[in-house]
Amino acid sequence: MIDKPCRGLRKDAERNRQRVLAAARELFAVKGMEATLNDVAHHANVGVGTVYRRFATKEDLVEAIFEDGIDQVVCLAETALQQQDSWQGFVWFVERLCELTATDRGLREMVYSKAYGGDRVERARLRLVPMVSKLVERARDDGHLRPDVESTDMPILGLLAGTVGEWAGHVDPELWRRYVAILLDGMRHRDGQQRIPVTALEHRQMDEAMRGWRPAG
Repeated sequence: MIDKPCRGLRKDAERNRQRVLAAARELFAVKGMEATLNDVAHHANVGVGTVYRRFATKEDLVEAIFEDGIDQVVCLAETALQQQDSWQGFVWFVERLCELTATDRGLREMVYSKAYGGDRVERARLRLVPMVSKLVERARDDGHLRPDVESTDMPILGLLAGTVGEWAGHVDPELWRRYVAILLDGMRHRDGQQRIPVTALEHRQMDEAMRGWRPAG
């Protein structure tokens, strides 16, 4: 007789947990990491105690959301590598990556700053770097991509799109697409191109930049 209510409570607890996670994703996408657990509770339309029972700290909540976001980017890279045309695969990946970073402020702040990402960023990079490097190398070797474009340029393209989205999204939520198209056109290989005057960041420098950026919240 006691067993059935216990199962019901566990099911209800999991339902509340998923509700809190969904609300947090929506809220972080708009407000970034400055959103608090109290804000999440209000957005989920649950009591503050419900949120704190599932996630004792904001860090615990970020941990749960971060992996989902990285899985999305990994899936994009895997799908792009399956395309036979290396340029089309490269363009498809860049556009989808930029769409994520332009429309999800929270994911952008988690991925580009170690203030919230911490060691998770390093683990994510170990998953992503080989695939992104292959996308770049493949398009470069086939003569589609400028020879001086590097894999470390890819996350910065996402950051640029995110900045446009954050600055002008309330005026035109699609404006970031214009600048991604301009960037992609500039990355195409053409005979007689001058080399880009500044070299891409090394992975060590990327890590240093991430450690130095402190988003709001």
